[in-house]
Amino acid sequence: MTRALLVYPEFRSASFWNYKETCKLAGGRYPAAPLGLCTVAALLPQDWEIRLVDRNVDDWDDAILDEADLVLTGGMLPQQRDCLELIAKARARGKTVLVGGPDATSSPHLYMEASHLVLGEGEVTIPLFLADWRAGTARKVYQDATRADVTRSPVPRFDLLRFDRYNHIGVQWCRGCPFQCEFCDIIELFGRVPRAKGTGQMLAELQRLYDLGYRGHIDLVDDNFIGNKKLAKLFLPELRKWLEARGWPFEFTTEASINLADDPELMKLMQEAGFFAIFVGIESPDEATLVAMQKRQNTHRSIAESIHKIYQHGMFVNAGFILGFDTEQGSVARGVIECIEATGIPVAMAGLLTALPTTQLTRRLAKEGRLPPDFDVAPEGEGDQCTAGLNFVTRRPRTAILADYLQVIESIYQPESYFRRVAKVGAMLDSSQRRFRPSLRHRWKELKAFFRMTLKLGLRGPTRGPFWRTVLGSLWRNPRSIRYTGALIALYVHFGPFARYVAGRIRTSLARERDGVPRPAERPEQAAATA
Repeated sequence: MTRALLVYPEFRSASFWNYKETCKLAGGRYPAAPLGLCTVAALLPQDWEIRLVDRNVDDWDDAILDEADLVLTGGMLPQQRDCLELIAKARARGKTVLVGGPDATSSPHLYMEASHLVLGEGEVTIPLFLADWRAGTARKVYQDATRADVTRSPVPRFDLLRFDRYNHIGVQWCRGCPFQCEFCDIIELFGRVPRAKGTGQMLAELQRLYDLGYRGHIDLVDDNFIGNKKLAKLFLPELRKWLEARGWPFEFTTEASINLADDPELMKLMQEAGFFAIFVGIESPDEATLVAMQKRQNTHRSIAESIHKIYQHGMFVNAGFILGFDTEQGSVARGVIECIEATGIPVAMAGLLTALPTTQLTRRLAKEGRLPPDFDVAPEGEGDQCTAGLNFVTRRPRTAILADYLQVIESIYQPESYFRRVAKVGAMLDSSQRRFRPSLRHRWKELKAFFRMTLKLGLRGPTRGPFWRTVLGSLWRNPRSIRYTGALIALYVHFGPFARYVAGRIRTSLARERDGVPRPAERPEQAAATA
């Protein structure tokens, strides 16, 4: 029997996404479970002995590697350093190491120490590797640009997870996005034609989670849930029927483009199926910048009005903003701050533009001679795009971009500003059709989380006043939405300290730039080019 060890690398970089402190309020350890490796596990032979270790939540000892015949790993750019160290440790122990995932697919040259690279979509390349592995003829690199037929993707091995360690569990219904944003690598990895699983197939995945006893928050990790609106409108009524038949055990979040606001029917269907939040990439309030980055779906509209329409259909919005585009003219900080305040979005994940491997942006920057050779190497000790962005020669002075970014971060995550936006959303959110039924155990868990949150935010310091004004005001104006208002408040346990951390790092970077000191990962010739 082959013993396969699947290891999910640690997210080393501090990030707005890694809200572990908020997860601790509810007794968890990390926001999301490793759906990709659960799917890989389902693609492996059923007679193999399979163990999954998530280094973000599980205890680790290097001796775990000795128990495996084959080590499988891989992840995203923020996991790069831990993944490379894991490969080195496993190879030093004489283990066969298989690596894949988005970062290895985008930058395979960084992962050549692994025994085998299985790149692209796992449903395509893993069977090719397994056939050669059995025959004793496995190659070094398996790379196939063929898009997987997701209707044949297996039910992920959710049984390998410990649900209580995560804030939510992810499933995937659709891959790909129809838009062509210049900076995005999704369309390069998964294409511009959305591919969706069958309704029965998707419901089988939810049934598996239900049978395993999971209840609560499920995130549909789709690249763009409404990439194919016609399919979404066929799927959502069936999802609602399935939920009704089982007493509404789940509620959902996902990612969608802002043109969702143009389709009241689709928003209503999502609301009726239990969606309570979506992530939207806003990026910039400037139309010229949006056009230049090829994000035309965000143009010719009032962004604030679009977001408010989504609130009115029971879903609050988390959003991404990016600074550092070539088309930025003068200071852009005030425009970004005003957009965030006008929309009322509390969770505004602002970051610095990052040139990701394989994107249109990266190809353009390389052609213009503005891309350092090691642009795709994750910097040691840095965060994600919040502190490690601008990995290219910028058009606007780097100090100006950093100064703008510092102003945005220090403004939007001031307690008064953040809690004011939470109160605004809490008042506007339509929760009249909310049907998710938390169990008594789930309610007790949330009550304990509220108590811990109150100890951290409601008893001392600059958050005490805004905290109580928001909680009591939300109970008075819109008590049906208090669970979701509370969830947004709880995120400040992470966002408040993290914003201060980012601001400190940006101040250090600004001082270094003004003093002409090369950045830590920068060679002298790169520093000269940037200057």
